[in-house]
Amino acid sequence: MTSPQSTPRSLVDAQTRRAFLTRAGLGFGSIALADLLHGDARAESHALPTGISHFAPKAKSVIWLFMIGGTSHLESFDPKPALNQYAGKSIAETPWKDVLTSPFLANERIAAADANGQIRNTIYPLQIGYRKHGESGLEISDWFPHTAKQADDLCLIRSMWTEDSNHGAQIQFHTGRNRLDGYFPTIGAWVSYGLGSLNDNLPRFVVLGNPLADCCGGQEAHRANYLGPQFDGVPLAVDPLNPLPYSKPEKGVWKEEQKAQFDLVRKLNQLTANQYPNDPALQARIRSYELAFRMQSAVPDVVRFDEETAATQAMYGVNEKETKEFGSQLLAARRLVERGVRFVQVYHGYNGGAGSWDSHAGLKVNHDRLARQTDQPCGALLADLKARGLLDETLVVWATEFGRTPGSQSGDGRDHHPYGFSVWMAGGGIKGGIAHGATDELGFHAVEHRHYVTDVHATILHQLGLDPRRLALPSRKRIQKDYGTPIHEIIA
Repeated sequence: MTSPQSTPRSLVDAQTRRAFLTRAGLGFGSIALADLLHGDARAESHALPTGISHFAPKAKSVIWLFMIGGTSHLESFDPKPALNQYAGKSIAETPWKDVLTSPFLANERIAAADANGQIRNTIYPLQIGYRKHGESGLEISDWFPHTAKQADDLCLIRSMWTEDSNHGAQIQFHTGRNRLDGYFPTIGAWVSYGLGSLNDNLPRFVVLGNPLADCCGGQEAHRANYLGPQFDGVPLAVDPLNPLPYSKPEKGVWKEEQKAQFDLVRKLNQLTANQYPNDPALQARIRSYELAFRMQSAVPDVVRFDEETAATQAMYGVNEKETKEFGSQLLAARRLVERGVRFVQVYHGYNGGAGSWDSHAGLKVNHDRLARQTDQPCGALLADLKARGLLDETLVVWATEFGRTPGSQSGDGRDHHPYGFSVWMAGGGIKGGIAHGATDELGFHAVEHRHYVTDVHATILHQLGLDPRRLALPSRKRIQKDYGTPIHEIIA
């Protein structure tokens, strides 16, 4: 056994440095630090993309807005007047009774059967009015007046479908795979994996808002799975005093003192680097500490709104009770893409369970409240990006896991509905003022230009200049629907 006296001096130095780092107050979100290491491809166990797009991109960044629980497409972006005409009648009594025997019903894959996620047969009327907006005349629910003001920049995709009729559809929308198949990399992780950084002081992939509950995928909705944790989304809080867990130095450690600590660590590491010049992990470590120090200043700055005008803050609703939380997150999202963050994922509707937008009963009260929380910030985000010349290079996506049934549940609610629902996109080289695809007259099935959820993913990657088939790992077999197909009809 080797005695302490005979231990190689290099190992003693290494142990001393490790002990020093432990005491130095460098505690830093491990995901964020791993993200910074992405810059050194040689530190990974598999070959990484170059960080350069495969072809000329039309967008630089993505803001992904996800409404947890299943927003009703019928009372948002795909109003159906036939529901008012046939209210109280059964679906079989309408001219569209064949929706109940459609082959599209076979696409459902039930992961967890329960009393929800059923076909509801008694037609439930629209719970809010709608009107045409903009020069394009897009029909949008009266619950979304601020978003509707941006109608001529919106692309409404009214023909989405998915497989899971329960809330596993939340993780499915992010990964493209049914919960029964396991967990897979998310769309944000693929973007992080495929593209280089535009700002080495910030993560490529940032997450705002409370994520999905464990029932529905949890934090796997912004993780990278087999791509590696360095491509996970980095959760931030809109709190300048503590935006990232463990990002602050230890209490009593001054910035100048910490900088001196970093400098000493760098010098110690450099001594070893001189001895082992071909050690890629050591080179990556040296750079990561330097970046971590800069990130401690960059991250709080993003979520500090002092330099924003009162008019801008009022536009997002950051000073109003109903809109403060989501408005602050969307203002932070704009500031993040402005500084070069590639993918910002914003969750709305966390309630510890299936999600606040899940309206099995009391849909009118529920959607009215949630729309008031989100509509003004969404409209402000689009208007603000456009005014700053950022909308052309920023792709904004508004999504939810599925729609709601044309039939009623509990008398005044709607059940889960995976067969046809809506999302919208704006900016980033996407045509504005159009509605693409359609559901039938009841809003039951997507019947025109049908799109599975990975078509949205493929469109995002295409606009960023990425071909998903060139991102795939040779060791990981992917099936055709994993890739999706870009929706070329909506690309400008």
